[in-house]
Amino acid sequence: MRPNKYFIALIRSAGLCPTRQRIALAKILFQGEDRHVTAEKLYNEALSGRMKISLATVYNTLRQFTEVGMLREISVDATRSYFDTNTNKHHHFYFEKDGKLGDIPDGMISIDKLPEAPDGTKIKSIDVVVTITDSNNDY
Repeated sequence: MRPNKYFIALIRSAGLCPTRQRIALAKILFQGEDRHVTAEKLYNEALSGRMKISLATVYNTLRQFTEVGMLREISVDATRSYFDTNTNKHHHFYFEKDGKLGDIPDGMISIDKLPEAPDGTKIKSIDVVVTITDSNNDY
């Protein structure tokens, strides 16, 4: 188990002030392996750990962590976003039946042709989310 000072340093290195809520949420997010969470899932995990926090604070913290590069937001549709602790460029499977997100192994997606960006803009990144409608696979 990582000590509080690890999470305080992580938050400070991203340019944020290490508040009690940020430290507690960072512990949940970054304690173990990379993961994908929704705000609601993180909120429920915080409540299970007897943390006193509002859902609005969870949303705000996830947005702040995303803005400073600690998380990557993955939108699977207009109403659902996941936050990924793995900020490296990679693509995802979205398992629609159980609402889970899984990583697509590196090298499995090839994009041969892209449209030209509109005048005055450039393509920053490409995120591919492959929606799976029925699956019995583990991820």
